[in-house]
Amino acid sequence: MLESDVALRELILKTVTERAAEHGGTLTRADLSHLMLPNGLEVRVIDQSRGIWNPRSMDATLSVVSNPDGPYSDRHVAGGLFHYSYRAGSDEGDNRKLRRAFELELPIILLQRLEPGVFVTHAPVYVVDDLRDQREFLLALDESVRFLPKDLPVDAPQRRYAERLVRQRLHQAEFRGRVIRAYRTRCAICALAHGQLLDAAHIIEDTADEGLPIVSNGLSLCKIHHAAFDTNLLGISPDYVVRINAEVLAEHDGPMLRHGLQEMNGHKLILPTMRKHWPDPDRLDHRFATFRAAS
Repeated sequence: MLESDVALRELILKTVTERAAEHGGTLTRADLSHLMLPNGLEVRVIDQSRGIWNPRSMDATLSVVSNPDGPYSDRHVAGGLFHYSYRAGSDEGDNRKLRRAFELELPIILLQRLEPGVFVTHAPVYVVDDLRDQREFLLALDESVRFLPKDLPVDAPQRRYAERLVRQRLHQAEFRGRVIRAYRTRCAICALAHGQLLDAAHIIEDTADEGLPIVSNGLSLCKIHHAAFDTNLLGISPDYVVRINAEVLAEHDGPMLRHGLQEMNGHKLILPTMRKHWPDPDRLDHRFATFRAAS
């Protein structure tokens, strides 16, 4: 394995992570098929039709796709590790280069399919075990999981904690990707279009019964408006009007307060193109009651 191959792999993973951040955590198949690196080289980061991408020029797999609608059971997480099924057929073929990533301890990219042609990216991800009897690889999506002892029982506290961490990471990334994509990578209040500065805010917190991880329970908000929403300095009425806390409206401060919050009072929310993705009025009404009580 050449050092230049390792350097290229690291550059690809870094570029994928940065480009995905610009789009709220997701990339399209077109993005991944024609990724332009900072050095001017264009590379492919996803196979045209298969779930494992093994570039001829690399010793090991570069990316794998997890498809919830596919024929494999590779979305299962146990003990903090993501179980990724072998490609059908023999133990070799495409599986050989993924096994090589395990042997060489090389990072890969996990592409979590959101919808046809759209993926949430996770990188770096490491192959930490090869279970031939079960025909699956184990992937670590977090450094804290990667170095846990292999013989550590699944019910050990460290494993249970790691499992919660990884499940939360996967679910939050999927929720964020769906919400920010629905709002066309813009803040629903101020229209800021920098994906790195956008969050997917829950209308009803995910710890509550109605806090489902669905787009209609989410809002694409820039970080300042997300913080204001969470602390009830800003509310959104069921008819999609932004309201600012009365005490904040009475304050005198710098331009950020004036332009970022006070001038947003009375603005209509910027809504997704698809009506099914609009914020649920009942959930907004429930949350707006909390805002009114705090005001």
